[in-house]
Amino acid sequence: MKKTLLALLHALHQHVPETSFDVRFWDGELVRIGSGPPQFTLTIRTAAAARRIFRDGTLGVGEEYMKGNLEVDGDLRALLRFGFDPAFSKLKLSLVNKLKVIAGFLLFRQTRAKAPVNISAGYDHGNEFYKLFLDKSMTYTCAYFKHDDDTIEQAQNQKHDHICRKLQLQDGERLVDIGCGFGGMMFYAAEHYGAVVSGCTLSRKQYQHISEQIVLRKLEGRVTVHFLDYRNMTGTFDKFVSIGMIEHVGRRFHPAYFQKVKELLKVGGIGVLHMVGKDARIASDLWLKRYLFPGLECPFVGDIFGEMGKVGFIPVDMENLRLHYSKTLEWWAKRFEDNLDKIRALGGDGGEIVYDETFIRMWRFYLNACQLGLRYGTDRLYQTTFTHGINNSYPITRDYLYR
Repeated sequence: MKKTLLALLHALHQHVPETSFDVRFWDGELVRIGSGPPQFTLTIRTAAAARRIFRDGTLGVGEEYMKGNLEVDGDLRALLRFGFDPAFSKLKLSLVNKLKVIAGFLLFRQTRAKAPVNISAGYDHGNEFYKLFLDKSMTYTCAYFKHDDDTIEQAQNQKHDHICRKLQLQDGERLVDIGCGFGGMMFYAAEHYGAVVSGCTLSRKQYQHISEQIVLRKLEGRVTVHFLDYRNMTGTFDKFVSIGMIEHVGRRFHPAYFQKVKELLKVGGIGVLHMVGKDARIASDLWLKRYLFPGLECPFVGDIFGEMGKVGFIPVDMENLRLHYSKTLEWWAKRFEDNLDKIRALGGDGGEIVYDETFIRMWRFYLNACQLGLRYGTDRLYQTTFTHGINNSYPITRDYLYR
């Protein structure tokens, strides 16, 4: 097993030769990979953990890291970088885990009945926890960095403003936000552009947070939040936005999703769809679906454009903000590490959340792996502006975004 694992590590190192590291095996043997000073030491505590790397790929690495059977002393991201190398991606799941993938898809797919359970599992980790690594607006989606030294607070405000500009949002216009998170976009649109905003979420904790903020900000009548499945939203709106939500819809339900958006957005209206997507139909990472976001299905961008066309939506602009999202995750990961003591001290939310070392390892793995997936892997962050039918007044250059 050691010989086979070393062969894999040497193959991975050939693609990233600037990375040198040590490997400590379960019997105490220490091996250097590369010629320079080690950027990290990978400790493999059991032979069983090594076998799981070959048997289950990313899923095996993630689970064994969570258990503490894989330990990384030093730069975790330098190790995770190898996970996006062709030599590693060739590792196949065992038959048992292929069956688990199928079972997991059937168990967590985003049906109307399962959606509240899946969303709660992905987003109800306790509002005090999110406050420790998100920005002040509690925006849990990709930010927009105009300068390298922008803070995460600046970048999230810039993201919201970027979207408002794309929407050509005007004072008094009605905006609907599907999957509104903690409300950052809604509050920005109401307070800076004078919009009248309605949003919906299936996260009970997000709903409670937004409800409290509406009162604190004195936005009653201008911002409304519904604890509601998007399929049950009603009304007619001038503008539409959905940020980081369609990933939880599922390909099977894309036609119904866009039909609902068509019902909500007036003819001639403008929408912005902000999503983690793929350039091809590639399955979302199994570890991420199992532990962070049940029901996750990052869409193939071609499918999205196809569904838009079927309901009469016309894409007018698209940006790939993947490096912005990678930088966002870098900020979150740093704040997460800076607040580890506070995270450990959280007593849980009603007793259902345990902020133990397994939880911490899970989140550390997630924040760092996703950061690298956007930089080196197949993840993209697409922000697409569209109109409901013909809108000849929409600007024909991007000058309006950067004035």
